[in-house]
Amino acid sequence: MSAVAQQLFSTDLVSRIGNTPLLRIKLASQKEVPVYAKAEFFNPGGSVKDRPALNMIRQGEERGELFPGKILLDSTSGNTGIAYAMICSAKGYPVKLCLPANASPERKKILRAYGAELVLTDPSEGSDGAFRECQKIYAADPDAYFYPNQYGNPANWQAHFQTTGPEIVEQTEGYITHFVAALGTTGTFTGVTRYLRQELPHVRCLSMQPASPLHGLEGTKHMPTAIKPAIYDPNLADGNLWVETEDAYAMARRLAREEGLLVGISAAANVLAASRIAEEVSKRGEIGLVVTILCDGGQKYLSESFWDD
Repeated sequence: MSAVAQQLFSTDLVSRIGNTPLLRIKLASQKEVPVYAKAEFFNPGGSVKDRPALNMIRQGEERGELFPGKILLDSTSGNTGIAYAMICSAKGYPVKLCLPANASPERKKILRAYGAELVLTDPSEGSDGAFRECQKIYAADPDAYFYPNQYGNPANWQAHFQTTGPEIVEQTEGYITHFVAALGTTGTFTGVTRYLRQELPHVRCLSMQPASPLHGLEGTKHMPTAIKPAIYDPNLADGNLWVETEDAYAMARRLAREEGLLVGISAAANVLAASRIAEEVSKRGEIGLVVTILCDGGQKYLSESFWDD
């Protein structure tokens, strides 16, 4: 058997996390300012959250905090939970997740398919309500659980500092001028931005947030009114871009119907924000290269009615 064949046969599931392709988004690009996006739905769990989930699990194992008999417990809006459930099913750890009851039916079915136990929380409280419930469960029996706490664990953003950021610089050959990403746990934005500050300090890094506290951008936070993740650094972004839910829905439809990209709502919001930056740079007569994140695919949102508009 050849060395290449041996490598292919010995590759396990989690080794496929990362090294996702960078796609040019035609409908968001300007003539001299192309927009590219990391297609994170190519990860085996289907989202960008595979990266931090794997890093948090590995660090838990290395520190002796996660071992057979422990239950992984965390709160999630869906994607990190799916990543936990996928990786832990492969490693043999049980998983218990708190998430809002209004998470998409597809996400809940995927989580249950992986064998995760779900604790559904008040949908009106969003991810903050799931976070509070998770803390209560952990406080009641801390010895039973490994609680990575994705909102406060540096391993979250470090995953993107170690993988996503370097991939973006390599794939753009260092020509990136702007980076745009949504804020949820803030791990993706924090890790990539810190890497770019180190390697390419001229790059402008802009966060994207929902335009109001009540929104439909699953997995994102309206920071002025939300519980701030412990890993969040409000001074890191060069600016913020506010996106309305309906505008993100419209962009999701356009990406599917005009580019063949079936992506999630936060991914569409990222593309919309990136398109605005490309337009601004183009109007100034400048050359640029904007990179954003396609957080996940659209299959987990097909029950949403906006696709029918």
